[in-house]
Parts: sequence; C-alpha cells; structure tokens
Amino acid sequence: MSDKLEDIGEFVLVIGDFHSPMRNLGLPDCFKELLKTDKIKHVLCTGNVGCNENLELLKNIADSVHITKGDMDSNFDFPEKINIKIGDFKISLVHGHQIIPWGKYFINPGSATGAFQPWVSNPIPSFILMAISKSSIVVYVYEEKDGKMNVEMSELRKQ
Repeated sequence: MSDKLEDIGEFVLVIGDFHSPMRNLGLPDCFKELLKTDKIKHVLCTGNVGCNENLELLKNIADSVHITKGDMDSNFDFPEKINIKIGDFKISLVHGHQIIPWGKYFINPGSATGAFQPWVSNPIPSFILMAISKSSIVVYVYEEKDGKMNVEMSELRKQ
C-alpha cells in the first residue's frame, strides 16, 4: 500500500446502531476525536441513528451522507436500501435485518456506541473506515476496549 494520500483512495466511514440516548451515553471520546477530520468523503450509516444530535454529527463528517432506516428509526424517514457507486465499486447499504441472497462482500460496522444488547454481555463500540481506490478497498475496523482504540486492517481486491 502506498504512503501517498492520493493513492490510498477515498475515505468512507461505515457506521451505525448508535441507539443513543436510549441505550447508551454516545460515541466513545476516542471515536469523536478520530472523526474530527476533513479526509472522510462519504458516510454510510446502517441506521438506528437514535437522535438528531447523531444525525448532525454524521452530516458534519462529510458532504456525502447516506443513511438507511434501522428498526428503531421510526422518527426518521430514511430509505430501507441505498445503492451507490464509489470509485469502481457498487455498494448496497441496508440496516442488516434484511436477507440479501447475493453479493461478494458483506461489511458490518457493529454498534458505534457499544449499545446494550441482551444477547451480548459486553458490547464493544466499533465502526469501519474504508479507503476505496480503483481496484481495492482497505478496510480498517476500529474498536474501543477499556478506553483504548484498537484497529485491524484488511484489504479486498476487485477481481
């Protein structure tokens, strides 16, 4: 992977399941600091925004913001599915409760806030940052554990 920013591609934030203020206190501070940048060109949100404050946060990250309706988004009028193209990649965005019978890669950002879930004893806040270039996507998975941020990276190549 190149060190030049233009070779890295466009940065795309994939985030969802805020569920705040209903099930948590909001984004971890380390996430808030990381998202204060002008490098992110697109936001893809899988829904469950929670409140207008979170919606405004997403709109302030990038000019291109796409949000699908989550099962707890009754106060918002988001679409069930969005199809967009970034670089040479076609991306379909859904909340995740839908069944999708086709597709090559599935990326789930988890819960941005680590929202309470009865089936997970200690939910971990997470989101994904993708760097989309012409023929590849570098996927960075960010997780907050015990107040510290962990990042894992993988690369998907177009065939």
